[in-house]
Amino acid sequence: MEYKIPLFDLSFDEAEEEAVIRTIRSKWISTGPRTSEFEKLFADMLHVNHAIALSNCTVSLHMALLLAGIKPGDEVICPSLTFVATANAVRYLGAKPVFADIRSYTDLTIDPEDIAAKVTDKTKAIIPMHYGGFGCDMESIKRIAEQAGLKIIEDACHGPLSEYQGRKLGTFGEFGCFSFFSNKNISTGEGGMLVTNNKELYEKARLIRSHGMTSLSFDRSKGHTTDYDVIELGYNYRMDDIRSSIGIVQLKKLEKDLLRRAELRQYYEKSLKNIENIIVPFKHYEYFSSNYVFPIVLKHSVVEKRNRVRNFLGSNGIQTSVHYPAVHKFSIYKEFTTTLSKTEYVTDNLITLPMYSKLTFKNIDFIKETLIEALKVG
Repeated sequence: MEYKIPLFDLSFDEAEEEAVIRTIRSKWISTGPRTSEFEKLFADMLHVNHAIALSNCTVSLHMALLLAGIKPGDEVICPSLTFVATANAVRYLGAKPVFADIRSYTDLTIDPEDIAAKVTDKTKAIIPMHYGGFGCDMESIKRIAEQAGLKIIEDACHGPLSEYQGRKLGTFGEFGCFSFFSNKNISTGEGGMLVTNNKELYEKARLIRSHGMTSLSFDRSKGHTTDYDVIELGYNYRMDDIRSSIGIVQLKKLEKDLLRRAELRQYYEKSLKNIENIIVPFKHYEYFSSNYVFPIVLKHSVVEKRNRVRNFLGSNGIQTSVHYPAVHKFSIYKEFTTTLSKTEYVTDNLITLPMYSKLTFKNIDFIKETLIEALKVG
């Protein structure tokens, strides 16, 4: 279906096309100089020591957990209000995801009080997911982690350049994990980044990314070495130079894109403030945010009403989504199920409205008026 107002629109133009063409003409398209450049630019942007480009954010999470020493039988506390990859990465290592609730209907990030209540002798790590590019309460989460000797792995897939208390999201824990999936703030189709300030862990991550080999193909092609050893059980988690060339262009556009999103969020909040039957989460967030998505939560609602409202919006040309279904409710996670009352209400009654830098104030006016009508129908 062709929507008048899509949920998301790529911020691509001739610059990305030209970057890809230049990379292809360079005759080196796998991991090489463009990937190294992308990594350096990303690390500089976040003011971290090391960044390693990967094939997607899921493998970034997997590698972070592996490097953090997570083993079968360990417990890792994470949100249920997240994309399933957050929990899947825990299961890849045979560990147990322990799901924690969100803070409130106005703050959809993981609740530090629930984290603290769920720490056991088996708990080894916490994965805070910065929902929508809005920071979790990292001050409280760091305190819990320090007291219990836990690792922090930040799922910052929504938050390039987002901040909390003057620091970039993804820089508070041992690792920060970022996504460049096609609908993210930085889009390369597929792709991810792992950041850390720990040189030893970075060097090990570079080995694990490419089969545990002591040199890359690009190094050997330039005559730096013809021999290599394999010293770790690694994976093929590399990002190629074609996608890295796109990422470099996207990084150059990012700040302008996010500043426009901030304007759009402000206009959204002003436009929707008198609609009584909705909650706008993160309304009073005081730090800079990527504004990856714009969620609303229906008041006094049930899932059937939410779906009717979404259908009405869709029939009027407005694409919406739900970020996200509750992970602990998926069939594959039945053995780890729990009761998370706030998460469960939100996942049944949340609607993600369109958010992208090409959106106009006129579009938002139409969304508001259509939403008012949809709530009457719902």
